[in-house]
Amino acid sequence: MKIKPFAGVRPPREFAADVASRPYDVLNSAEAQAEAGEKSLLHIIKPEIDFNPIADEHSKPVYDKAVENFKLWQERGWLVQDDKEMYYIYAQTMDGRTQYGLVAAANVDDYMTGKIKKHELTRRDKEDDRMIHVRIQNANIEPVFFAYPDVNEMDKIISDYVASHEPEYDFVAPDGFGHTFWKIDDDKIINRITEIFRDIPAMYVADGHHRTAAAARVGAEKREQNPNHTGDEEYNYFLAVIFPESQLHVIDYNRVVRDLNGLTPVEFLDKLRESFDVVEIGTEIYKPNKLHNFGMYLDGKWYSLTAKPGTYNDNDPIGVLDVTVLSNLVFDKILNLGDLRTSKRIDFVGGIRGLGELKKRVDSGEMAAAFALYPVTMRQIIDIADTGNIMPPKTTWFEPKLRSGLVIHKLS
Repeated sequence: MKIKPFAGVRPPREFAADVASRPYDVLNSAEAQAEAGEKSLLHIIKPEIDFNPIADEHSKPVYDKAVENFKLWQERGWLVQDDKEMYYIYAQTMDGRTQYGLVAAANVDDYMTGKIKKHELTRRDKEDDRMIHVRIQNANIEPVFFAYPDVNEMDKIISDYVASHEPEYDFVAPDGFGHTFWKIDDDKIINRITEIFRDIPAMYVADGHHRTAAAARVGAEKREQNPNHTGDEEYNYFLAVIFPESQLHVIDYNRVVRDLNGLTPVEFLDKLRESFDVVEIGTEIYKPNKLHNFGMYLDGKWYSLTAKPGTYNDNDPIGVLDVTVLSNLVFDKILNLGDLRTSKRIDFVGGIRGLGELKKRVDSGEMAAAFALYPVTMRQIIDIADTGNIMPPKTTWFEPKLRSGLVIHKLS
């Protein structure tokens, strides 16, 4: 893999917690407006919040506001460019568990040639929107979230550096997650990290497929526009935080459906028994405890559903996934939901909201039933990416999310 250090644009230490924000795609505009303080990066990545009423996020005035705010944050000294190319370390702590990522500039060619591997399809309209933001800012404002196969020497470099250096930033965000950040400015260590990654065969997009695709497209666009292109220009790289695969934690991504396709709850349960061992649990929340076991909330009660042998294919990297099992046996066979990417009869709920959120949405009458899934593993994600397969929609939820605004990568 080809990575490089870069001279980051980032907040001075005293402003870091105020500038850093949650990513653009985990908040709607109203939530972002309510959450954004004066210095928050949300004014740059979701600038529609600066309009009253909130403006169309895809309108030209909003894109112009993004550029204006990025310049303003630099003029006010809330974002300052480092004077040296460096790598950075970004540690996140959640529920007593810490994961350590390397902040680096990843290579556009590695993405275009498939060495940076993906496991999800992207939507062109979402790519286009992020591409506009990268193009107009001439910068990667938000990082993408990558994984790489564990390398003992990299683990030691990072652990030794963290143990012997004071962090640039160390704060707990309002959501309770800890964020700690170091700069690696030792040339010997920088050069060794670059060398180590040359021997790593692949990296994997964990979160941020649209941002990755958009950044790569801007890089390709800029090289076409430059008659003197050499391949060494900064636009050939984009901002990534890269974690060892063993440190990453994938949580469940659950489903709620609006109707039972004309069936009564009793009829629906009878249909389920054709493919599942169904056990009524009662009113106590039921969390799946193994692969091919599901929790279901229906008509005021929780159930355990265990797929019967022969209804799934554990030898297929896609067939083994519980999202596939549930889609085949319930959403297609019984509910006839159609394309889950476009169906209005289904919604997806990240596990960070807890299974109580599933109960709440059914009890409110908004939804007819809810399904809790056992989370996929990093090994499943890598197997799918390595075999060139694509996961079904809304399969993975990584937590904690990267905080945006700790460092920005300019393309020139």
